[in-house]
Amino acid sequence: MAAQMSILLVGRGGRESALAHKLSQSNQVAKIFVAPGNGGTAQGIPKVSNIDADEEDFHGLVALAKKLDIGLVVPGPDAHIVNGIEGYFREAGIPCFAPTKEAAQLEGSKAFSKDFMAAHNIPTAEYRNFTDFERAGDYVNSVNHKVVIKASGLAAGKGVIIPESKEETLKAIHSIMVDRDFGDAGSEIVIEEFLEGDEMSILTFSDGLTFKSMPPAQDHKRIFDGDQGPNTGGMGCYAPTKIASPEIIKQIDDLILRPTLEGMRKNGTPFVGMLFTGIMLTKSGPKTLEYNARFGDPETQTLLPLLESDLATIMKACIERRLSEVEITMSDRSSAVVVVSSGGYPGKISKATKFRWTTGIVYQMMQGLSLSSMLEHLFFQMGHCIPLEAASLQSRVLEARWKRL
Repeated sequence: MAAQMSILLVGRGGRESALAHKLSQSNQVAKIFVAPGNGGTAQGIPKVSNIDADEEDFHGLVALAKKLDIGLVVPGPDAHIVNGIEGYFREAGIPCFAPTKEAAQLEGSKAFSKDFMAAHNIPTAEYRNFTDFERAGDYVNSVNHKVVIKASGLAAGKGVIIPESKEETLKAIHSIMVDRDFGDAGSEIVIEEFLEGDEMSILTFSDGLTFKSMPPAQDHKRIFDGDQGPNTGGMGCYAPTKIASPEIIKQIDDLILRPTLEGMRKNGTPFVGMLFTGIMLTKSGPKTLEYNARFGDPETQTLLPLLESDLATIMKACIERRLSEVEITMSDRSSAVVVVSSGGYPGKISKATKFRWTTGIVYQMMQGLSLSSMLEHLFFQMGHCIPLEAASLQSRVLEARWKRL
């Protein structure tokens, strides 16, 4: 057996808890350091421990990785990847499972990604990009169809507004471009036609040439029941979804994923890492909603419990451009995630919330939680993901009802 390696996992969310949990199951892994981690990664997962480090100090993280003799770096948050964390470790000769800064533009700029789709004939909604508020307003007044407004930059999954009227549309544009509700992410916006259909997410491992996807998942973005309220980073998710037949999956591979990765390669920016593709299944076929250049949240917490293959092996194969040699095997069971969020989310959140839980849940993914979260009373400030796995999805969804908390 090859020598075991240590992993540096960068981030503090529920996604990072899920990654730590799955990577800890690898025979290739001796130790996982999570920088800075959370209450869930502080204890209870074999091989895993938190390490006090500034996750935004990339030079400091490289120095830490050298000190700990790290064999693989896995950054979780979108901002780190978009800001080019991979390049810092590549220059230091340390393998990092993430796309380059140039390739990560697929997520970092929605305007870039829409132009990329158009250039490579990848099916997506009709759109226009704007950097001028007045011109954006004029365009809205010139169209009769329903539209979606998107901040072009990173907005933690909350920069999409689906207005119900022209008045709401103009208000949304003003809030993004003038009020800067999403900061600099709103300096440019995308206005695109509203697509009707079923939305789903596909997480795809890529080495720049070969790609292999996990089963499609379906998350629920609106804050309230009945698909009501503003968009969030995701209030819940389940997998696999039955809305995508094998024929539809083949269409997605042929019309979306393969052209995307071939286009990136032709542009001189091959995509190596995890490609998250948001897809709408419309009456005229699957269309691309967005790309993310990292593991989705809460999709990761939903899908990784179903992954039977060695995650560390897959990541190393992607970095070494030999994904074609690796088989990805998934369980035939089902998985669901319920997100418990603080009051006020996705806007201004409460300072701290206290609640009890009952035992019997498979495992918990901690996000934004302090070490006190491991006690009977759990305090959280952002969100708490509860992944549930079972042979019957229905049985686990029923277990996730609020009365269990």
